[in-house]
Amino acid sequence: MKTLHDQLSAYAAYHRDSRNIATHFVGIPMIVLGITVLLARAAWGGLGVPMNLAIVCAALSSAYYLRLDLRYGAVMTALLAAAVAVSMEVAALPFAAWLSAGIGLFVVGWVFQFVGHVFEGRKPAFVDDLMGLIIGPLFVLAEAGFLLGWRKDVEAAIAEASGPVRRPARLDAAAR
Repeated sequence: MKTLHDQLSAYAAYHRDSRNIATHFVGIPMIVLGITVLLARAAWGGLGVPMNLAIVCAALSSAYYLRLDLRYGAVMTALLAAAVAVSMEVAALPFAAWLSAGIGLFVVGWVFQFVGHVFEGRKPAFVDDLMGLIIGPLFVLAEAGFLLGWRKDVEAAIAEASGPVRRPARLDAAAR
């Protein structure tokens, strides 16, 4: 199995433009929530415990994230649990409202993603490696942490493997 650094570096290679990363802060959470909303309606009960596909997928994803890194995995587990909780509320809405919310979040999230990749000038990572679909949310979490000054060791390893994040000249000037 690839390591945390391997996975994040491979994904980051497709995401070095700061504008692309910014669109991912919006698009990826929308996609994750859209998927969990759509999967939450596929529910069944057993032994008095409600179960649905969103819970199963979140549990499997969480197990993978925890295996990659305990700290990131714990935060991803909490975020996925929150997404599932919201999704179960949305899944209880009338069919048209549930379906519109799920599809709407999913589609608008992908629009953000593809706009970001126009800035990047490169196709999305999942086109070459389907693992990009599961690593994307972890990448957003890691990038958020980097902005807060957390996990500098991980940030340095990614920058060494994938190169630094590029900021357009006018954004650099505005930051000064």
